[in-house]
Parts: sequence; structure tokens; C-alpha cells
Amino acid sequence: MNDTGHPDGGNDGGPAQDGGSGSVHIGSMSGGSIATGSHGHATSVNHTASGAAPPYEELLRAIRVLREALPVQERSAEDRFLDGELADAEGEIVRSGTARPERLTRLLVGVRGWLGSQTAAVGAVASATAVVQGIAQLLG
Repeated sequence: MNDTGHPDGGNDGGPAQDGGSGSVHIGSMSGGSIATGSHGHATSVNHTASGAAPPYEELLRAIRVLREALPVQERSAEDRFLDGELADAEGEIVRSGTARPERLTRLLVGVRGWLGSQTAAVGAVASATAVVQGIAQLLG
């Protein structure tokens, strides 16, 4: 595409027929980059992740610790379900910096249910407690 906006500009791709004084007209542009001229160069860098707010950062850390504390071998159905819920919440927080209240509520119920059904190691119980406390703080 040449600088007239037409794929071949109506010629063989050489200089514009008006003596090389082509033009570019942009009505509106959002994002991206544009460069014109024979030596034009455009670079576009976008940063969209802003990170999670401190309470979500704390919850994210607690979720990761709990996931690491879950049994690796011989996982029960409850372990697998909880790990899936934790992974979903972790992904949402990483992507958006927050988690929807519905997600937090579902995770809270899942962690509490898991705690009630386990004879878990002390480390896992402490991790689960930190997740519950983090969610309770966020839900108010």
C-alpha cells in the first residue's frame, strides 16, 4: 500500500505522479503506529496490565501457596475441584487485577468445603485459612 491509501496507487509503486508530494489523511486512529515516507519507521508498544490492588495481590499469593500445598499424587475429587477453582481465580486476578464477587464467593465456599472434608497437613490448612481471610476482606 502506498501513501495514497490505495494498494498500488494507480501506478507501478514508484514515486507519486504528482512529483513525489503524496499525502496521508487519517480521520481517527486508536492504538497502533503509522509511518510514512521512504525511510519511515513505526514502533508500537502497549502495556495494558496494571497489576492487582494490594488485597488481590495478597489473595493471589495465598492462592498460589495453597495450590502448591495441595497433594500432588492421589488427589481426591475435592482436591481436583479446589485446584480448578483456585486456578480460575488466579487466572482472573492475573488478567484483570481483580476477581468478580461471584468468583470469590464460589472460591470461598470451595475452600471452606475442602477444609471441612480434609484431614489436611498443617501447611495446607494455614494456606487455606489465608485464602479464606483474603476473600473475606475483599467481600467485606
